[in-house]
Amino acid sequence: MKLHKEGYRVIRNSFFINGIIVALLVLLPLPLGLKLPFISVFVIFFAWTLFFFRVPNRVPNRGDHVLSSADGTIVAIEKVYEPEYFKEKRLQVSVFMSGFDVHVNWYPFDGIIRYTKYHEGKYLLARHPKSSEHNERSSIVLEKEKGKDVLIRQVAGFMARRIVFYSRVGQRVEQGEEIGMIRFGSRVDFFLPVDAVPAVKIGQRVVAKRTIIAYFSK
Repeated sequence: MKLHKEGYRVIRNSFFINGIIVALLVLLPLPLGLKLPFISVFVIFFAWTLFFFRVPNRVPNRGDHVLSSADGTIVAIEKVYEPEYFKEKRLQVSVFMSGFDVHVNWYPFDGIIRYTKYHEGKYLLARHPKSSEHNERSSIVLEKEKGKDVLIRQVAGFMARRIVFYSRVGQRVEQGEEIGMIRFGSRVDFFLPVDAVPAVKIGQRVVAKRTIIAYFSK
C-alpha cells in the first residue's frame, strides 16, 4: 500500500490546516470533554484524506477479458447510443465509486489508445443517469484489436473536482496499468461492443484489476 502522487499536496495542506486547528483547540481554556469531539473530527478528516489517496498493491487478474478499472458498485448495465466516438449502440457498464473506495483507475485489457478527450461539465451526483453526459469527464478509447474496443469514461461526481488521466493517443498499454484517478466520489463508464457479454450484475461490488466485468464475443 502506498499513497498516490496526486495526493501529496492535498495531504500536506490538510496536515498543516488540521494541525493548526487542533493546536488551537487544545490551547482553548475549555474542559477537555468539550474539546475532544471537535479535535476528533479534524483528526478523522485527516485520516480519511490519507485513506482516500491509497494505492493498493494488487496483481492484475490477467486474461482475455475486460477487468473493472475501478473499485465500486455496478449501477448500470444497458444498451445505449454512444454519440461521442463510436456513434452507435453500445453496451454500457458503469461502476460508482463512493468516497471510501479506491479512486485510482487502471486499464481493463491490453491495447492501444485510439482517442482521448477531456470535457468540462457539471457536478451532478455520480449515480445520476445524466452524469455521464453532463458532468466533468474524460473519454479514453482503448482498442484490443479490430472490433474489440471500449470507451472508458471517468466521470466526476458531486464531490469530485479533478480528473487525472495519463493516456496518450497511440500509446500501447497493459492490462492493470494505471490510467489515472478521480478525486472524491465519482464513476467509471465502459462502452463495450453491443455483443459483449457482461459478467456482473446491478448492485455487485467490483474490485479494480481483479473483477471481470465483461467478455468480448468471439
